[in-house]
Amino acid sequence: MTSSPTLIKDLDYVINEDGNLVFTAHYLLKRGHCCQSGCANCPYGYSDKVDPNVPAEYNDAWETFEYDDEEEDD
Repeated sequence: MTSSPTLIKDLDYVINEDGNLVFTAHYLLKRGHCCQSGCANCPYGYSDKVDPNVPAEYNDAWETFEYDDEEEDD
């Protein structure tokens, strides 16, 4: 079994005013990829593009969603 890496407070994470653990940009860069979840400290620039209350797989859906606003005649 592989052990999890040790997280260092104030380097890898902080505890915000609500008591939640929030990863730092340092940790997110060290992780090596963007999870597209709208992380508060996203160093990849994704956090400004998403609603953190919406699952990541749906955040860009509105940009690619196509619809026809004209009514069809039957």
